[in-house]
Amino acid sequence: MRILVMGGTWFLGRGVVGGALDRGWEVTTFNRGRSGVDVPGVHVVRGDRQSGDDLKRLAAEGPWDAVIDTSSSALPPRDVLAGARVLEPAAGRYVYVSTVNAYRGWPNEPLSESSEVLDGPADADGEYGRLPDGWDGPDWYYGRQKAGAERAAVAAFGGERVSLLRPGVILGPGEYVGRLPWWLDRAARGGNVLAPGDPAASIQPVDVRDVAAFALGQASASAGGAYNIVAPIGRETMGGFLNACLDVTGRRGTLRWAPDEVLVEHQVEQWTELPLWRTNAGTWRIESQRASAAGFVCRPLAETVAATWEWLQTGARPVAHPRRAEHGIAPTKEARILSALEV
Repeated sequence: MRILVMGGTWFLGRGVVGGALDRGWEVTTFNRGRSGVDVPGVHVVRGDRQSGDDLKRLAAEGPWDAVIDTSSSALPPRDVLAGARVLEPAAGRYVYVSTVNAYRGWPNEPLSESSEVLDGPADADGEYGRLPDGWDGPDWYYGRQKAGAERAAVAAFGGERVSLLRPGVILGPGEYVGRLPWWLDRAARGGNVLAPGDPAASIQPVDVRDVAAFALGQASASAGGAYNIVAPIGRETMGGFLNACLDVTGRRGTLRWAPDEVLVEHQVEQWTELPLWRTNAGTWRIESQRASAAGFVCRPLAETVAATWEWLQTGARPVAHPRRAEHGIAPTKEARILSALEV
């Protein structure tokens, strides 16, 4: 196989590249060279995805059996469309990494691949879907942008040649968002650890290495389709996840569980101050049987936790990203809520 990876220097993109090289595939990467480090053994093409000349120069490096697009999270649909159109004559398939945010119902209702996808034209610019001043409804901006980018990939390559991957939360070595690293650091500090909600509550994060493996499998698939890339509903729990964090860091802490209503009363920011905690009914109710039937294998979350802690202990750090600063509750606020639990 000859593949082109858009991105390819950090987290999922790097995992895709490493997995492809392990299979003996020939890999070209395309990026600006501003973040991450190139994986040894790849053919590197430097360029900007928003430059038509750079894209034409890239297409001349083909052909490839497939393009795996891991780096368009900040691109508007029209740029994804322009790039896909230039690359289409030089590639057999297009694997586009999207998100469950593309569904209109996320995170408020259970989802499957047949659920409604948000509006978002294939040629939308970066302003499409922005919230007007004073808007107090759902924030669908990111989801509309990603839904439009999905349509862009299909418009350029056709449905049978496009695989749409819709992950929820991706964790594992190299994670730049900082959800799992924050929980591991908090567990390592020890003491009473504020634990959110119900320990039996289902959660559905996936390992970056498993997402990469599925993307590579789709590069050689015979048909297109959309796939939710999440752990099976009910297999993993918040309690199991946090206990795994305590286990790998030496069991220095004790979990103190706070009911959802207590956390809401104390104005804890859902999804960020206590990462992975959210009260919306559909957050972790996403069906993934279609991906499983197509070969997606999701390892136990405890293995992801252990591998991430091992990675952190080497002194490795992810590519700097502004989202990392959003995660984690201040120690003073945590202590205040813990004290309230004792009353």
